[in-house]
Amino acid sequence: MAENKSFTIVEYFGGDDGYRCGYCKNEKGNFSHGMWSHTMTVQDYQDLIDRGWRRSGKYVYKPIMNKTCCPQYTIRCHALKFQPSKSHKKSLKKMNKFISNGELPTGQDDEARPQEPSKACHAEVKCADITDIQKEFSECPTVTEVQTEAADAAPSGPETTKNDLMSAPDGRTATSTNAVMGADPSRPPCRKAKELRKERRLQKEQMRRNTDGVSSIVSSTPPTPTHESQTKTLEDFIDESLPEKSSHCLEVRLVRSNPPSPQFKASFDASYQVYKLYQMAIHKDPPDKPSESQFRRFLCDSPLEAEYSPDGPEVGYGSFHQQYWLDGRLVAVGVIDILPTCVSSVYLYYHPDSASLSLGSYSALREIAFTRQLQKQSPKLSYYYLGFYIHSCPKMRYKGQYRPADLLCPETYAWVAIERCILQLENSRYARFNQDPDAGDARALKDVGRAMVLYRRAVMPYAAYTRKRKGSSDETEVQEFAGLLGQDCAERILLYRA
Repeated sequence: MAENKSFTIVEYFGGDDGYRCGYCKNEKGNFSHGMWSHTMTVQDYQDLIDRGWRRSGKYVYKPIMNKTCCPQYTIRCHALKFQPSKSHKKSLKKMNKFISNGELPTGQDDEARPQEPSKACHAEVKCADITDIQKEFSECPTVTEVQTEAADAAPSGPETTKNDLMSAPDGRTATSTNAVMGADPSRPPCRKAKELRKERRLQKEQMRRNTDGVSSIVSSTPPTPTHESQTKTLEDFIDESLPEKSSHCLEVRLVRSNPPSPQFKASFDASYQVYKLYQMAIHKDPPDKPSESQFRRFLCDSPLEAEYSPDGPEVGYGSFHQQYWLDGRLVAVGVIDILPTCVSSVYLYYHPDSASLSLGSYSALREIAFTRQLQKQSPKLSYYYLGFYIHSCPKMRYKGQYRPADLLCPETYAWVAIERCILQLENSRYARFNQDPDAGDARALKDVGRAMVLYRRAVMPYAAYTRKRKGSSDETEVQEFAGLLGQDCAERILLYRA
């Protein structure tokens, strides 16, 4: 193997045996193809998730859509075109109110806690039977599908580099206005908080319009807006002005998990403790079940190595943890992958004491904003992948609220607007979204002989491998595997053969 070239190396497991479904609880109704990835390039993983694959730790799986009890459709949001809905704005305002004055919502938390079952928690696969592996996958903790995001980059310590850490302080210090009983003629007339926020926003917009190198004095009297009902962006809601003296400070840090950065290592114990409390409180796990080894292989291990590109984001590509620190205390962690054309969400866990802050919805919105921020550095990185959309599971339909969004056609691998897809899914759990009857898989396998194999530490096409093995007996398995990858990926991804 060439020393200067990166490869994706996998072992294929097939997908004949059914196992327990985490959505409808059918004991043998969930079917998926699986493979263990020893290492994987970010481009190969990008191409794989665009064909319906998804990773959990180092295990990569693809649901058998026309066979599994709860079909799982890959969903992506157009981050650049996203506008927050009324419920999204409510989640953002809830967090801002808490940061501003410590106000917590009363009554039941209004945020749904959707769950997605994990597929992988297996550390050693070579000698294990596939049924044993899938049994362990089905017993792993359920997943509350990711949400996270780090806004403006800012160093937070002497060891921090721009490639290791991005932080976004939301708590700001300044004076706050106390309520006064009665009118005081020596004071200026009271003004509503909404008016003050609008004034600050207009001042900030005026400052942004200043030309390079030119400073100006911002008038205390805000200019009259041309459109009173001008649409606010997602960033406007996230960066909404806070009082000079806020009750709390929220900081979002991006730390690389593979290979682990110094910041990741330093916060590992705190992160694991939050995960353990989350599993015990939210998923009712016994105290001994959320083990550290499980945490490592499920949420820390990743086949994606760090990669950097001149036209890519400054933080690089690969796997990261996005940490939410409230007043210096870790309260939530989102697991994400930064890929050539998207930010892909993996998992979110949070401290049970912070459940009322709707961190699931809040962090997803910040993750979309993070994608938009990265797109300014890397123009083709413009999508936010939310994992799988399961229309047959009402708790998983929330992902369809992040629009505009597309679902992946399970037969042609074309992206189709979710509005069109839902009409079909109302009538059938499984659906082909592409309405062109003549359309097929544009990247379908054409020649299994060109599929790449790693055999005795040598890289070779499958055709050469069969000659070395004098007529291999595994052509059916290789053909199935390569067909799931498509011709392009099959010619790059190395199938390990002992």
